[in-house]
Amino acid sequence: MAIRKILLPLATNSASEAALATAFMVANRWKAHVTAVHIPRKGSDQVSVARSLFEQFAARHDVVIQQEAIRLDQASANFSVITGREEDVVAQLARLADLTVVPHPEAGDDISSSGTLHAVLFDSGRPVLISPPMAPVSIGTRVCVAWNGTAESAESALSAIPWMQQAEAVRILSAEGYQRYGPEASELAAYLALHGINADITTFQPLRGSLGSGLLRAGRLFGCDLLSMGAYSHSRLRQLILGGVTQHVLENSDLPVMMTR
Repeated sequence: MAIRKILLPLATNSASEAALATAFMVANRWKAHVTAVHIPRKGSDQVSVARSLFEQFAARHDVVIQQEAIRLDQASANFSVITGREEDVVAQLARLADLTVVPHPEAGDDISSSGTLHAVLFDSGRPVLISPPMAPVSIGTRVCVAWNGTAESAESALSAIPWMQQAEAVRILSAEGYQRYGPEASELAAYLALHGINADITTFQPLRGSLGSGLLRAGRLFGCDLLSMGAYSHSRLRQLILGGVTQHVLENSDLPVMMTR
């Protein structure tokens, strides 16, 4: 399914600028509509700042500002202000979006406490794209799929099919310590071939004992500009206590990461 609607919860920090650029890059690639939602915090007077930021980036990326998508041959966007608890508002709106773009936490922040990101992951049933700390040069031309045989990784592969069908190259990343009970990477490759996708397979190794580090290194070696992966195939609590691949990627990735759960 093509991407037609993108949700962007918009704040006013530097990470939000990278998320804005990422969302508009995706919109231009798919001729999609971006709904940028600003949810003011109590006592905050940032609405005008957020609106100005939105308008600047829309002009920079040649995105037409209009209330809703009218044409299917151009990227468009609208800005709205909604009051309420951010996690609840964004999770509900994300249920009728093809993709929600959220910013990477700023330096020093703990991504495990990012309520908006986890609300989309756990409460929307839709994929979330975590933008890198800096706006990417490209997105979706070289796609990697992290595969471990779980339902979460299967959902991520399904969500990435439209991207993979348009990509220049696709690679499946698997590892012995990452694989759970379920189909192997070769079975995923055969499934993707039925969708016209020619994907090669690379088995990555842990880096300094970390599967997450090994996964990111394998993606970088491929020149990946979109990593698709399932999130929290172990419980979130276990990952917070013991660490895990999802946690490591969320905290350390410098490329666009699309996650599903």
